[in-house]
Amino acid sequence: MFEELSVKLDVALKKIRGQGRLTETNISDTLREIRRILLDGDVNYKVAKEFIEKVSAKALGREVIASITPGQLITKIIYDELTQLLGGNREEMKLNPSGTTVILIVGLQGSGKTTFSAKLAKRLGEKKRKVLLVAADIYRPAAIEQLKTLGSQINIPVFSIEEKDAIKTASQSLQYAKENHHDTVIIDTAGRLHIDEKMMNEVARIKELTKPTETLFVVDAMTGQDAVNSAKAFNDTVNYDGIILTKLDGDARGGAALSIRSVVGKPIKFISNGEKLTDLDIFYPERLASRILGKGDIVSLVEKAQETIDEAEAEKLEEKLRKNKFDFDDFLTQIKAIKKMGSLSSIIGMIPGIGSQIKNANIDERALIKVEAIINSMTLEERSAPKILNGSRRKRIAKGSGTSVQDVNRLIKQFNEMQKMIGQLSKRGSLMKNLKFN
Repeated sequence: MFEELSVKLDVALKKIRGQGRLTETNISDTLREIRRILLDGDVNYKVAKEFIEKVSAKALGREVIASITPGQLITKIIYDELTQLLGGNREEMKLNPSGTTVILIVGLQGSGKTTFSAKLAKRLGEKKRKVLLVAADIYRPAAIEQLKTLGSQINIPVFSIEEKDAIKTASQSLQYAKENHHDTVIIDTAGRLHIDEKMMNEVARIKELTKPTETLFVVDAMTGQDAVNSAKAFNDTVNYDGIILTKLDGDARGGAALSIRSVVGKPIKFISNGEKLTDLDIFYPERLASRILGKGDIVSLVEKAQETIDEAEAEKLEEKLRKNKFDFDDFLTQIKAIKKMGSLSSIIGMIPGIGSQIKNANIDERALIKVEAIINSMTLEERSAPKILNGSRRKRIAKGSGTSVQDVNRLIKQFNEMQKMIGQLSKRGSLMKNLKFN
């Protein structure tokens, strides 16, 4: 979502890089351009104005010391102010240490409430919470079935009743949770295509009856300033505790994400980067600020890797790499690990300096599926000894995987090139030493 904003900010900051000192003129010129970029990015007018005023006040009169340039200094000031604009510090979701934690999910229809409810249930279930999902969206066709389907995928039970009564559903779910020893209840409420009095009254009544530990407002970041307006309207009625930004993997301009915290005054607690139930991240203001400025988010990338890659398997893989015995089975294992980390676009976006380079690239998420299909169509012998893959074997693999011989040839060629590179690294000494960050 922030690639275009990142590229434009980088261009604006280039104009001040290399200059000997910060002056009122070059600061003014740079910030005027950044203000225009923010407004083009659908950032709230008042928010953009206040942001520029704060950056200007900090930049004027600051001396540029020998170790940094004017560009580096103003980038640091902008980073600090972006972090504050996004909330300053991470705010965790409240969970009761004893008794039942009730989490109420609210928002407009189409914002991703139901999918987020399942994502949150999965995350909390992995933290040993006994979660119950509650289907209180009785208006949207198939909403209850959707939640039940998602619940079955993550082995989380879903509570619903035959009667089309959202308030009764929410109320009875608490008794069911108590009787069945669930310590966490997530209530998925109904939304509308627009804010109306009936919906607001129903949500307010459910909140009054269930007394939630946390009320979370889910908003589609792709809807721009409409997202900010609906966030404000919901907060005025429901007084929620935190915001969930969904569809950050989309191609919208990102203004809602930058405006919503400042306008509403409530913290962003999670961000959703895709459709998979694993595509949910805790919101860290400083990490998103870093990504917006094209600096990546290597901390989140490492955390994702640690969550999905088994340490013993990693050591075993390193030993095979050292001996240049990396085969297609190992390749397949690594592909599965990458897929667990989330979408390719979200992973690439975390790598410093990469976002601007891939801005116009077409990242085909299906590419890994095709590679998996090709490897799965190989025999065990072929996977461990790719050199035996002659023409007839390649034809059979292509037919079995539903791909072309050209696809198979391309994968084998890429694999052979990768093996050569690994061999060269191994000859220089410890592979892991060569892969360390400098």
